[in-house]
Amino acid sequence: MSFRPEILQLSHAYGQPAYVRGGGGNTSCKDDTTLWIKKSGTSLRDINEAGFVALERTALDQLLSDTPPPDPTAREKWVKEHMQEAVMPESPPGRPSVEAPLHHTFSATFVVHTHPALVNGVTCAVHGKQAVEGLFPDVLWIPYVDPGYSLCRHVSEAIDEYKERKGTEPNVVFLQNHGVFVAGDSVQEIESCYERIMTTLAEKYEAAGFDTAPGSVDEVSEAEKERILALCRESMGDDQVKHIAGHTGYTPFHGPLSPDHVVYAKPYPLFGDPTRENVQAYESRNGFQPKVFVTDRGIFGAGATNQDAELACEFALEGGFVEYLTELFGGPRYMSTREYLFIENWEVEAYRRQVTQG
Repeated sequence: MSFRPEILQLSHAYGQPAYVRGGGGNTSCKDDTTLWIKKSGTSLRDINEAGFVALERTALDQLLSDTPPPDPTAREKWVKEHMQEAVMPESPPGRPSVEAPLHHTFSATFVVHTHPALVNGVTCAVHGKQAVEGLFPDVLWIPYVDPGYSLCRHVSEAIDEYKERKGTEPNVVFLQNHGVFVAGDSVQEIESCYERIMTTLAEKYEAAGFDTAPGSVDEVSEAEKERILALCRESMGDDQVKHIAGHTGYTPFHGPLSPDHVVYAKPYPLFGDPTRENVQAYESRNGFQPKVFVTDRGIFGAGATNQDAELACEFALEGGFVEYLTELFGGPRYMSTREYLFIENWEVEAYRRQVTQG
């Protein structure tokens, strides 16, 4: 087996904040026998060869052809075990991205999956499907499917149907409320596809008078962050909140937009100070505690680590920007309660969050 170092170049280029944040996104390369895919939770921006897990492709074929248990908990355990069985003995240690079977489905050598705000401005929109099909008639659109095994099976079947219709495989797949997959046999093919996607969308937004860059932000004072931290510790516990990040100057998100936004910022912010009364009311409504607080003095992210708190703020910023962009395509299409609760309760995302936080 021979690792393709070009995937490092692609990972670093598309691991920037314009494309992904935190441990989001994934990249892969393959030959006839082996798929190398990013470890779960690893940052693309500074990944090295040891950040990729090598998987046996015949085992991934078997995973996609077998019938998993119908019970969601049993199915998750079944997929996790089969994925680990596919890891080759000489592979660097680590847990492969749960979307490995999806990367395996593409015949192209390289696959780069990201969540750019400009892309999610259309994939998270009410009329996103119509807009994508009008702007990119050669791409494949996938309605929202729970991430992981279900998504892999659905995309694999959709790619087969696309090939039957058009005689070729799509090299761009848009996922509703999720992001985009780009596949190609060279760095240049991947770069060309992304350039077309990002340029076409930027021109569409700008022609309609939309700003294609999020506004500048400023940090709130340390005194205000300490005030919010004290309220959080009183209402949520010292173990849950040890750090606060805070910014001013942008509009927050209002609902669940994508799996990454749910993972890092929760489906909804709390509007108001994180007092015991406000947090209890929020938890009673939603079944979980908030991570983002919107007050008249700024937007705050809470976390067990400083990175956790900063990521909550980053995704609050990006979520607000994505919501703004969706207005060009009918406004935001928020994930349903069932959809975001799947993410909230998914062991895979808990693991990824843990790795990202260090």
